[in-house]
Amino acid sequence: MFLSTEEFRGKHKMMGLVNATAKLMLPSDSIDEFESFDQLFDEVENELKRKAADQGADGVVGVRFQQSVANVQVAPKFLILTGYGTMIKMPD
Repeated sequence: MFLSTEEFRGKHKMMGLVNATAKLMLPSDSIDEFESFDQLFDEVENELKRKAADQGADGVVGVRFQQSVANVQVAPKFLILTGYGTMIKMPD
């Protein structure tokens, strides 16, 4: 199973889209620790691979990530990372 931000130029069958989201709550005393996004990338990448493998895909191409910070008035901030791409299957 592989992930790539590029398209795959060899023979393959497109199997549809796959996405995954991870979030992390930042306590008020660590509100500016945006380097925590790094751990979210690992979670999202692993979940993309798992979901694609469950569908019988060999890889996910065109992978993109979207980062956001959710501010809630009476609660701490949340870091949110969503990843998505196209599942592909190689010919046998």
